[in-house]
Amino acid sequence: MASLASFPPPGSNALSSHLKSGIPMKYPYFLALATPSSSSSTTNTNKLISRRNVSNTRSPYKTPPLRSNENNLNGDQIKQQNDNVLLAASPVNVDLMRLCEEGKLDQVLDFMAQGAAVADYAVLLALLNLCENTKSLESGKRVHEFLRRSPFRADMELNNRLTRMYAKCGSMNDARRVFDKMRERDISSWHLLIDGYTENGLGDDALLCFTKMKQEGIRPSRESFALVLAACARAEAVKEGFMHFESMKNEYEIVPGIEHYLEVINTLGNAGHLKEAEEFIEKMPFEPTVEVWEALQTLAQNHGDLDLEDHAQELLVDLDPSKAKAFSNKLPVPSSKRQSAINMLEEKNKITEYRHNISYRGEANEKLRGLSGQIREAGYVPDTRYVLHDIDEEAKEKALQYHSERLAIAYGLISTPPRTTLRIIKNLRICGDCHNAIKIMSKIVGRELIVRDNKRFHHFKDGECSCGDYW
Repeated sequence: MASLASFPPPGSNALSSHLKSGIPMKYPYFLALATPSSSSSTTNTNKLISRRNVSNTRSPYKTPPLRSNENNLNGDQIKQQNDNVLLAASPVNVDLMRLCEEGKLDQVLDFMAQGAAVADYAVLLALLNLCENTKSLESGKRVHEFLRRSPFRADMELNNRLTRMYAKCGSMNDARRVFDKMRERDISSWHLLIDGYTENGLGDDALLCFTKMKQEGIRPSRESFALVLAACARAEAVKEGFMHFESMKNEYEIVPGIEHYLEVINTLGNAGHLKEAEEFIEKMPFEPTVEVWEALQTLAQNHGDLDLEDHAQELLVDLDPSKAKAFSNKLPVPSSKRQSAINMLEEKNKITEYRHNISYRGEANEKLRGLSGQIREAGYVPDTRYVLHDIDEEAKEKALQYHSERLAIAYGLISTPPRTTLRIIKNLRICGDCHNAIKIMSKIVGRELIVRDNKRFHHFKDGECSCGDYW
């Protein structure tokens, strides 16, 4: 029959032995000493159980169990405290995969940091996916360190995922370091790096990477050419784009698909060659699709060519009448089920959330007011077309000033050291007015401001954006 004994009082030799053994002492626990009986096997082991699971047991520790109304805690706070108790009390048998499936990234990393559990191959993959989906660079670096110490550190698939994670988090320097240290690479490794550079607005680097890939003796595939043409569009490299487009047909005998034609159209359009883009569409060996006219319409809108924009809209609506409603205004109209604009500022081991409909006061608010005055002096003019509410001009300008990404930047400027890069994660497309404002902010504050909206990364630095003002 098992007997229960409480931990000895502080200062005793027995307590010291428990501390040396690694048993957590943050919360009061009891040590269950299993005494084998005549009918039980001798394989019983000591178990550590929480005081709350022991009834009718006297103890010098008088910590009561958590109650739903204690200290005005809500259900989520009580659950978090219970998770913390579990973290301290469970040095073994932790189901890391279950925690990953529940999205508890920080808790899994804490378990691993304390040596309470070791991640296997599947858990490392799951952790990298979580970091990629949440765009959490700091957590990703922690996972990288665990991977570096694991038996899987040379695994090509894990290193590919690590490269992609860094690219999705907007850190191409880290992605390139991982890529350069890989002992083995496949074509997917190169694709991930090329795509990462393009998505982060570094089209020229992506083109250099493609050239290096061919020099390494890797034969480009259909996907390779789709990626390099996208890089040409980002870099506005028209001649190089047509060179690769012709090369895939003539040298590699790959028949271009719609995705390749779209990237050539984007390459011409981003470089301002709208007439050539229209002529290219007319010469395509198949009828233009909805995606083709949408691309041309967006390019014409970005360059202010109203006639071509209207023409592309007409052709688009002819193919898909459901698109007519989207063009009732030149600017996007909110859907009937409006999304709340949310921005998250990633700091070290901390993410702060901002919403456009919450009033902010204090130092961050004052900083934002000061910034608004500085950017006006630097030439910023509010574009009130992006305010869709029926209010006067002064109210529209004030509404633009308090967009959530600007609030996040203001808070980041007062809460981080000078010259620190700020990373903002936005759940909606950044509006044109904020895009112009943040370009000027980056020059004034002398920092790189990275904003990830629902389409791509925007690296604002020295008054310019990596997207080239096309997004």
